[in-house]
Amino acid sequence: MITTTTPPSTSETSLEAWSRRLTWLGGVDLSTEYQQAQEEGRDLGELAQRFETLLAIPRPDATWFPHRGGGRDNAWQEEANQLLDAVQRRPLRDGYAYHEPSDLSSIHAARPDAQPHPAFAGGEAAFRDRLHGGLLGRLCGCMLGKPSEGHDRRSIRIHAELTDNWPITHYLDRPTDAQRDAIAAAGPDRMPKERSIKLFRAEIDGMVMDDDVNYTVLGHAIVHICGAGFSPEDVAYQWLNQLPLRVCCTAERIAYRNFAMAILPPDSASYRNPCREWIGAQIRADYYGYANPGNPARAAEWTWCDACISHVRNGIYGSMWVAAMLASSYVLDNPLEAVRAGLAQVPARCRLTEAIEQIITVHRDGGTMEQAVDAVHEQWDETDHHGWCHTIPNAQIVAASLLWGGHDYEAVITSAVMAGFDTDCNAATAGSVWGVMHGVDAIPAKWADPLKDRGISSIGRWREFTISGLANEMTRTAIEQGALS
Repeated sequence: MITTTTPPSTSETSLEAWSRRLTWLGGVDLSTEYQQAQEEGRDLGELAQRFETLLAIPRPDATWFPHRGGGRDNAWQEEANQLLDAVQRRPLRDGYAYHEPSDLSSIHAARPDAQPHPAFAGGEAAFRDRLHGGLLGRLCGCMLGKPSEGHDRRSIRIHAELTDNWPITHYLDRPTDAQRDAIAAAGPDRMPKERSIKLFRAEIDGMVMDDDVNYTVLGHAIVHICGAGFSPEDVAYQWLNQLPLRVCCTAERIAYRNFAMAILPPDSASYRNPCREWIGAQIRADYYGYANPGNPARAAEWTWCDACISHVRNGIYGSMWVAAMLASSYVLDNPLEAVRAGLAQVPARCRLTEAIEQIITVHRDGGTMEQAVDAVHEQWDETDHHGWCHTIPNAQIVAASLLWGGHDYEAVITSAVMAGFDTDCNAATAGSVWGVMHGVDAIPAKWADPLKDRGISSIGRWREFTISGLANEMTRTAIEQGALS
């Protein structure tokens, strides 16, 4: 997800620049709330008309994050907030097909029947190798997807074709100004026009700061500081203590605001949070999977403690699915088995399971990756911020990339980017699973070498790190907390 804000132009006054930043900090995303409430099965009754009326009021400023109120006045914002509160009091509509609890005990009760799962039999060296593989695989995938973050699938293809890289076979090249205009004209372009950050093939000089990096480092910090018995409240406290607000997005930024208002988990996830099923918790899951080799149940429980502070329902399940997949990838060498091992930790009758099973069916029936991705695009609109950032379509892309990419790392991460949606997050997650399954030495040098074994985060003493050194630290912390017991 996007972690940067647009710097003010030289023509802006300081007041205008501050106003733009405040819009990014707050505002009411009423359009997303309306979609979210319907998707999660709320019986809106008379609230539906209130949504339609408020959304029909013209937006004075639709140029800067228009979904966050679009410059509407404080009276509109307050009425919209009251509507968000009213949604939380509405029951589920009759006949809603899914059973989607958010508390851990109910999630456990809603899982499919348990299946036998092998234990991890390797020692410390093997564990470190696989964890290092997951971390490096994640960072390379993230770096590949980051330049196209915010672009739709058509724009990504135009970018790659214009720079002689379609199908994608290497890190993206920086487009010329004319090429950039062509890319932006093809579809949504949510990123700043000028990027000084080193994202493109000829200029990569280590892993850049990104929320996909921050949350992996922060997950390790939480376990390192709080131990295996950490709670959702511990996670919230460590966010306030170690995570800068300015690098938080969507549901995470809203939850952070709620912590500051003394709204604690689990209420922090649902209070005025239209993004409660977006992808944020899914990209925070990785360390909890890394630290639990062969133990997907504990990996899922750990990540639930993290996810439930900002997300509900499928926003939580996506995180549990990823953590369990990662834990299982230490002991399974079949991507389909890993995907299913992840699904075994989430409710059987949830929208996430149904959506990933759709991908599995296309693969089982001999369909192509393109057919699977087309089906995702038919169901979800990536040009709408809700579809672009929602957990479910992005989880489908991750599953498809793993199934069709198989044991080819390049195929896994490039297919995740070529599919569109949240490209850096999806390539990072798919690359992470692949890296754990195959180990660090299996990641091709063409992807690993440009990162030069170094990275940057926003977290505490890990603001600068070597990737190998961080993997060693993560391994030691996991062993201290019973990873090999």
